[in-house]
Amino acid sequence: MPVLRLFAQAREAAGTSRDTIDGDTVDQVLAAARARYGDVFAALLPSCKVWVNGEPAQGSDPVTGGDEVAVLPPVSGGAGIPAGPGNPGGAGIPGGPGNPGGAA
Repeated sequence: MPVLRLFAQAREAAGTSRDTIDGDTVDQVLAAARARYGDVFAALLPSCKVWVNGEPAQGSDPVTGGDEVAVLPPVSGGAGIPAGPGNPGGAGIPGGPGNPGGAA
């Protein structure tokens, strides 16, 4: 069976970071995961990227017992708020508010 790896919100919704789930395609694995983990997990999936063995995957892609199917929710955060009107240097960006000396 393929190994399903879950990250961030997907891991939280499922209550696990790793599981084995039967299926011959990515879509079949994800359908079984939806059934196993419920509505909160299912609602999150449309915003996630799915990779198989470290490569972007499509739902129709075949999977086998040795494959790893990873579900990656979108990531938020980053370097800060970009510069713009009312925020001339950008928050968290060298020279921005809270960092007037410009030191990184």
